[in-house]
Amino acid sequence: MTTAEQHPSSPSSGAPPRFRVGIFAIIEREGRYLLAHRTEIDWWNLVGGGLEYDETVEQGLAREVREEVGAEIEIVRLVGVYSKPRKREVVLTFLCRLAESSPEPATSDEVNQVGWFAPDALPENFLPKHRQRLEDALLGQREAVIRAQLTSTEEDQRLPSEE
Repeated sequence: MTTAEQHPSSPSSGAPPRFRVGIFAIIEREGRYLLAHRTEIDWWNLVGGGLEYDETVEQGLAREVREEVGAEIEIVRLVGVYSKPRKREVVLTFLCRLAESSPEPATSDEVNQVGWFAPDALPENFLPKHRQRLEDALLGQREAVIRAQLTSTEEDQRLPSEE
């Protein structure tokens, strides 16, 4: 099997590169940040997911927030652009606030708990890549961070107490 057969989107295959665009919201209210606890794994994370075809970034982010926690948001600024080459993914993360008319965030099929957390009281089982994105938002920079996130999902989902 050739390299092109193994990786259909490799440059030598002639096919255009394929990658996923992730979009995540860091939703802030009064110095606390909204986290969602996943139903399928015991981890807290930022609200978000993948951009779908024929969607703008703003539409996709608003859809993901509505689907996961039933809230409406306003984008404040771009926090960072994160390269995840292991998953062939680029993630855009935005600092957001709840829209004035938004319902209070709630659970859904994807999320079994929501909570507002102070930066110094984040849960231990908060996904490391998402923690890094929140820490980048806390830097308060006007410019977006550009950062590679190179660890695997398996490495990320190993709690410090398991090492």
